[in-house]
Amino acid sequence: MITKDHIIKTSTKLFLKNGVKSVTIDRIVKELHTSKRTVYNHFKDKTELLTACLATYHAAIKQENEEIVREADNTIAAMGHLLHHIIRRANVVNPNFFNDILHYYPGLLQQSYHNTGNFAHKILEHLAEWGIRDGIFVEDLDVEVTSKTVLTMLNMLKNNDQFPIDKYSKERLTFGILVPYMKGVCTEKGLEILAMEEELFRVAI
Repeated sequence: MITKDHIIKTSTKLFLKNGVKSVTIDRIVKELHTSKRTVYNHFKDKTELLTACLATYHAAIKQENEEIVREADNTIAAMGHLLHHIIRRANVVNPNFFNDILHYYPGLLQQSYHNTGNFAHKILEHLAEWGIRDGIFVEDLDVEVTSKTVLTMLNMLKNNDQFPIDKYSKERLTFGILVPYMKGVCTEKGLEILAMEEELFRVAI
C-alpha cells in the first residue's frame, strides 16, 4: 500500500536530486509504481505535494541541527559541525531545487521555513546567547543582528554563481567569510577556542 508518507518521501528525493520543474506527477507515479489516483487521493496538485515535501525537509534539518548543538562542547564547535552539514547538503542538493521553487512557486519556500519556526535564525540566536554566557563572545553582542548576519554568510557559502566552485573552494570561502567574522565577535577565551577548533572549519570542503 502506498501511504501519504511514502509519497512525500519519494517525491522529496526526486525533487532534491532533479529540481522541481522537471519532476512531474507522472514521473513521481512512475517512481512509486502506482497510479495518479493514488497521489491525488492525498494531494490535490503538485503545489500541495511540494508544500508537504518542504515541510518534511525543513523539519528534518531542524532536528539535525538541534542534535548537533546538543552534542557540541561549545558554541564554536557547534557552528563548525553545522557548517559541515550545510556544505554537505549544498553539495548533494540540485541547485534547481531552490531556484525552481523561488521562480515557479514564489513565497512557498519562505512560508515553509516560517512554518518550521524560522529554525535557522533561532538556532543561531541560541548559539550567540550560549557564547555570551560562556564568555566566548563579547557581552555587548547584538544577538539578533549577529544571527541574521551569520545566516547570510552561510548562504553565501552555497552561492555557486557568486563563488564558482572551480575558483573558490569551500575551505577558502569559510576562511574568507565566516572565520574572520567569528574572530571579530570572540573574546580572548573565544579566540583560543576558535584556534583549537579551527580544523572543523578547515575540512568543511
